[in-house]
Amino acid sequence: MMLRTFAEVKEFLSSGKSVLDIVEHYIDRIEEQKDLNAFLEVFEDSARKKAVEVDQKLKNGTAGRLAGMVIGIKDNLCYKDHRVSAASKILGDFESLYTATAVQRLLDEDAVIIGRLNCDEFAMGSSNENSAFGPVSNPINKALVPGGSSGGSAAAVAAGLCTAALGSDTGGSIRQPASFTGTVGLKPTYGRISRYGLIAYASSFDQIGPFTNNLEDSALLFEIMSGEDEFDATSSSKEKENYTAFSHKDQLKIAVIKESFETPGLQGEIKEKMEQVMEELKAQGHTVDFVSFPYLDYMVPVYYVLTTAEASSNLSRFDGVHYGYRSPDAKGVEETYKKSRTEGFGEEVKRRIMAGTFVLSHGYYDAYYTKGQKVRRVLRNRTDEILRDYNFILLPTTPTVAFEKNAVKDPISMYLQDIYTVHANLTGNPAISIPAGESNDGLPFGIQVIADHFAEKEMFGFADQLNKVFEKA
Repeated sequence: MMLRTFAEVKEFLSSGKSVLDIVEHYIDRIEEQKDLNAFLEVFEDSARKKAVEVDQKLKNGTAGRLAGMVIGIKDNLCYKDHRVSAASKILGDFESLYTATAVQRLLDEDAVIIGRLNCDEFAMGSSNENSAFGPVSNPINKALVPGGSSGGSAAAVAAGLCTAALGSDTGGSIRQPASFTGTVGLKPTYGRISRYGLIAYASSFDQIGPFTNNLEDSALLFEIMSGEDEFDATSSSKEKENYTAFSHKDQLKIAVIKESFETPGLQGEIKEKMEQVMEELKAQGHTVDFVSFPYLDYMVPVYYVLTTAEASSNLSRFDGVHYGYRSPDAKGVEETYKKSRTEGFGEEVKRRIMAGTFVLSHGYYDAYYTKGQKVRRVLRNRTDEILRDYNFILLPTTPTVAFEKNAVKDPISMYLQDIYTVHANLTGNPAISIPAGESNDGLPFGIQVIADHFAEKEMFGFADQLNKVFEKA
């Protein structure tokens, strides 16, 4: 038995089963699939306790909208009295003193949090090979990566180890793993979901979002998590909508970024599927045009200048003094800082901290960071311009399907995995990756929709239309 969607969970409950039965089912599956290394910790006691509470509420008729949904959370989201490490040695056995707003809103609607999921350390990576606790395997083929940085979340949902999972998306960390595992991955508009309780990587890019096995569950979780939060000054006060009621529109105008088709690394099957989808959309009466976005080659470099700068600042708090790992060999204050950070952080995190410190340093700040911010504004302006003339932007989620572990050894080649996903983070737009097809060797890939700011309702409606297009194309 596989409980892959909330609809299946509700059907299971209506057959006389309990939420506790559902939790036990997932705990058993996690144990069976532990070689995926998706879960860093299963919260068995608190999950069972919450399940019993929800069962009682179901009997009383007072249960919330998510009663029976079992959710895994990426290991950079805080959950009170539970450990959180951002998959890093430097946080040691740190236990959170509070719960992230997004997680709390799910708990308030009677979701059960089953455990914390493996990820690239501090969400820095595109393959989930940078965790201090070992790599995650792709459940479709365990020799392959699941994508990153939210690889544990994607693998858990794809393998049916929980109904849904939360990830964070700084440059594609939800959408890229969703593409590699055949799941639905949503990156909301910046500020739509509170970041309070998310361990920061790059604060002006990070956004929390769900992994699910269908659009309906994605919209439901998004609706519950979104909205203003007094604890996050960057959260938007804009009213949220009913995102679960999908509406289809005739004669949409869809922009396809011409340069995304000209990327030399774009896999043949993905390009072919994109072309078929474009033809089918035209056949249904929609306008589909190639538009020029001549900045594709600049996006990854700008993204890494700005995010590493923010990471350098954000990660300065992990110093071996306040909490987390402290080097046992350190003597004196300076040595405590140096040795704790040297031993506590992994190679990729150290690389990004150093790069970020360099771009913020005296003499280089204007050449790199200031220029990067100016380019970011150019990208935002051009994106807004396109979305004034078109309803949506359509492009591949990833240039290829999932690759083998240890196959990409060069950091720059790894960074280029994000070539299609960093766009929405640089500009703050919402984006969603939905499973579009499979390569000749049976590996899934996604197609991505970018919408105007706060246009998630319309984006879900179009994604639902696209699902029907994929069946025909």
